[in-house]
Amino acid sequence: MAQFVAAWVGVCLFILPSFVFAHDPDAPELDVPEVSVIGERPIAASSQQFIPDKEILLQPQGRPAQVLRLIPGFIAVEHSGGAGKADQYFLRGFDADHGTDVAFFNDGMPINLRTHAHGQGYTDLNFIIPETIEGLDVYKGAYLPEYGDFATAGAVNFRTRQVVQEGIVQAAGGQFDTQRYLLMFSPTKDKVRTLFAAEGYYTNGPFQNDNRYFRANLFGKMTTNLTSRDELSLTGTFLKSEWNASGEIPLRAVLDGTLDRFGAIDPSEGGKTLRSTARLNYHYDTSSGGQFFANAYGQYYRVDLFTNFTFFLNDPIHGDGIQQSDRRVVYGGDLGYKQRGELLNMPTIGTIGFQTRVDDIHARLGTQTKRTPIGTTTDSDVLEASYAPFVKAEIQPISWMRVVGGLRAETFTFDVRNRCQACIDPPAGRTSSGIVLPKMSLILGPWLNSEFFANYGQGYHSNDARSAVTPGSSPLARSKNYEIGIRSKPWGLDGMELIATLWQIDLQSELVFVGDSGTTDIRGPSRRRGVEVAARGQVWGPIYFNGSVTYTKAEFRNGDAIPLAPEVTAYGALLLKWPEGLTSQLQATYLGVRSLTEDRSFKSPSWLTFDLTERYQLPVKLPYGRMEAFAFVQNLFNTQWEQATFAFASQLRNETQPVTDIHFVPGNPRMVMGGVAWYF
Repeated sequence: MAQFVAAWVGVCLFILPSFVFAHDPDAPELDVPEVSVIGERPIAASSQQFIPDKEILLQPQGRPAQVLRLIPGFIAVEHSGGAGKADQYFLRGFDADHGTDVAFFNDGMPINLRTHAHGQGYTDLNFIIPETIEGLDVYKGAYLPEYGDFATAGAVNFRTRQVVQEGIVQAAGGQFDTQRYLLMFSPTKDKVRTLFAAEGYYTNGPFQNDNRYFRANLFGKMTTNLTSRDELSLTGTFLKSEWNASGEIPLRAVLDGTLDRFGAIDPSEGGKTLRSTARLNYHYDTSSGGQFFANAYGQYYRVDLFTNFTFFLNDPIHGDGIQQSDRRVVYGGDLGYKQRGELLNMPTIGTIGFQTRVDDIHARLGTQTKRTPIGTTTDSDVLEASYAPFVKAEIQPISWMRVVGGLRAETFTFDVRNRCQACIDPPAGRTSSGIVLPKMSLILGPWLNSEFFANYGQGYHSNDARSAVTPGSSPLARSKNYEIGIRSKPWGLDGMELIATLWQIDLQSELVFVGDSGTTDIRGPSRRRGVEVAARGQVWGPIYFNGSVTYTKAEFRNGDAIPLAPEVTAYGALLLKWPEGLTSQLQATYLGVRSLTEDRSFKSPSWLTFDLTERYQLPVKLPYGRMEAFAFVQNLFNTQWEQATFAFASQLRNETQPVTDIHFVPGNPRMVMGGVAWYF
């Protein structure tokens, strides 16, 4: 650690003078001849990658979270039989629920919601219009100091476009009354670059009780250069949606024939949500190889969820319906300075930065029957804030070695105020907590078009503020991440890329789903170990392949299984570009058997589904623009599969005793959707 701190101090001494002189307000801006500068290599770990838009656009339309399966080992499934709710995310042996251990960002703006009424780190991606995405930045593990809360298993940043060269008007429709409409265009593309998009989506789904899921999205972005050295971007989004849900149904009712796979015990489940966001991104490039950056964001969010996990277990008269409401304002940002240059004749890039975030929350949990409130369990006002300075250095002591190190310090304040005087033991109080997180990466090569990586980093996830203010609690759960890996292009830089990674994550505390309350419980320390193998690139001529297989062993340190943790996942996609404007892609997604309880007495079945995508450039001559037709077939072979799957006790109206059983959300049957797009 002493050597690490010494290196950190050296980088600070390297950065700060450059920052002062580069920002002298009295110094004239000079034109200088072109010089060579040291640029960042984008990869610090074998598992780190960028997924381009051309792969995103070939995914079936409807669920933005579906693009996450392009990430090796990442699975996202619907959680409640209604697409309007946040998905359930699986990565590196984590059932991250709705986002507890995976951090999500949109142009650097955090998406996960702290102390959410439904679950810690709740991440609803439905405000993202996939066509506006330029690509995904994927960072697994906790090796970069830029990422903090929830980045235990990894972080994903949705990077949006500045412009589109062609506007698009699109209409699509399919089974189950599914419809989608899209408008996207760039009015200006030069000094001021603008992008506007609007999306409308509706589906009833395959369920006996129509989902009536409606989603409306708006997106606007303006980018400009105030001087020849800077860039300013302003972005705004708006989402409004509502839906019905069929919930998680008990397996016993399906097996005895009293309930259809696509039926519901409580058809009144569902919800509605609204989210508006605004963000500013700015950077200024100095003449000495430095860059100043400043970003700010604000969000307004609300959601009302109506669920029923246990049916008539707790209240045999009214049922066990739960209402969860969340109203909040989120604001924050970051600023910092990055300097490229040399330190002791070694190419160096140093960064210092500071991030802050505030969540002003009103969260309520109560009981309901057919969406009519009948009681209040908790009702809280929460003010939660975090402050995080960080430093990062990348040094190349010799041509075949790079060292990337960093340090992040995080301080949280929690203030919980009770609004329900009649509630039993309501959470209330104030507390604060801090954590310091070292990071280190070693990159060797390239040799024979191959690089080798070794990584260590500490990460964390914050716990719900309502539990953080409880005496003896642990507000921040630390993780220790280890990784070694290789990336290789044995057939040349334009050939297939092969990736292999071994990793381990030790987590200080665990969050386990508790079905009878629809919440989570904090458990003891855990360990996850795994291997990832992936390949992507051109196989031959017009044929391209992208695929991965991952294996994970996830256990509590006492040997118990971690419920819902995935063991084997796999994804494969074969892309064929035909000579006459036709592009075909066949995709397969696999999720292996998982233990649903700590004692391994209940297990979820494995499943394998296939999707087919076809896009065709129509040979129709138009006065202006071009036409494209497309079709998606999801679950091509009509596989019977399960999405969210749990094991807990519930009681049906005709039962006299609780029954511990598997409860699941059925996976969608074969679904065909097609449409046309006009590019202008």
